[in-house]
Amino acid sequence: MTHATAQPQKITVLGSTGSIGTNTLDVVSRHSQQFEIFALTAHANLIALEQQCLQWRPRFAAMPDTAKAHELGQRLKAQNCTTKVLSGPQALSELAAHPDVDIVMAAIVGATGLPPCMAAAQSGKRLLLANKEALVVGGEVFMSAVRSGQGQIIPIDSEHSAIFQCLPEQPSEWASTIDHIVLTASGGPFRTWPIESLASVTPQQACAHPNWVMGQKISVDSSTMMNKALEIIEAKWLFDLAPSQIKVVIHPQSIIHSMVVCTDASVLAQMGTPDMRVPIAYGLAYPQRIASGASQLNLLKLQDLTFEAPNAQRFPGLFLAWQALDSAQGTTTVLNAANEVAVAAFLAGKIPYPHIVQLNIRAMEHIQPELPSEPQMEDLLALDKRTRAIVSEWAEHSPC
Repeated sequence: MTHATAQPQKITVLGSTGSIGTNTLDVVSRHSQQFEIFALTAHANLIALEQQCLQWRPRFAAMPDTAKAHELGQRLKAQNCTTKVLSGPQALSELAAHPDVDIVMAAIVGATGLPPCMAAAQSGKRLLLANKEALVVGGEVFMSAVRSGQGQIIPIDSEHSAIFQCLPEQPSEWASTIDHIVLTASGGPFRTWPIESLASVTPQQACAHPNWVMGQKISVDSSTMMNKALEIIEAKWLFDLAPSQIKVVIHPQSIIHSMVVCTDASVLAQMGTPDMRVPIAYGLAYPQRIASGASQLNLLKLQDLTFEAPNAQRFPGLFLAWQALDSAQGTTTVLNAANEVAVAAFLAGKIPYPHIVQLNIRAMEHIQPELPSEPQMEDLLALDKRTRAIVSEWAEHSPC
């Protein structure tokens, strides 16, 4: 007697040429009978996307820039690759919501990931969310789209994946399980630097994370701990928590990825080597587990596991998260937009390192969200755009 073989699940990878995207493809390559790459998208890296299309032969590829998308299409055609290339921001949303797609990996960095994430959520997809900004910017609007579309969010950030793995499978049981959660942070490359020396930090130094291999923007965010601030906001929406239920500790070894402190005083922690393929594999196969390709944790070779409280003088950006959550709706959108502009200005050599957080503070103090009582995605994107324009002007002429 023969049994029908289940069809492979079709995946759209938004941001396939970045760190999360390439790690996703690595995991998928180990399970080719279980998953199929349906579509790949990239922001600007045409050559890398071309190579991925030639390897994976997806049905679709997309780039926001029309000229680059056209060039990609011509290059693929010359190599007898039948991948259809789409262009424009709307193309990403179309591929995220395509009826043939089962899983969407949202690995785009920044607020530009909100529209395709919304499209995936409204279409009822399994959304593997590595784009924390979708929740930081979208908040209740985004979660409402998830509920109405009856989609499923599986967090991919290592911290939120750790929390998710420690919780009951049914979200209805989370409230009775959680007293609070503890997000761990490595402290980045400047955890032990004299605070006065941070003024001279270079982009190269800020991007040299001690434990993780990441893109430039998130590496800088890790060094300022703005990434942890955004993760606090993300956790509030993912797990329906009060801001006071979210704690942060610095754990330099990055072995414990986060913890749940339960109502009975038990502490559940997820541990492992710092390798993003672990949460990616968990998200792809949930609720089952599959091989990720990551090295197993050798407990006998572990150094001491240490923890320390974050210092507000060294990491002032971290504490903006709780302030933003206690402020008017849309303040988290302002904070995220300001941070994206500030990090880009720092990487471009326009502002010194400490001005990243100073611009974020200034934005929260001076930019009023002014949203309607029931904002839509378009209102949040307009606020994002307005904030970027203001903070860009500050960064060019008067950064602090």
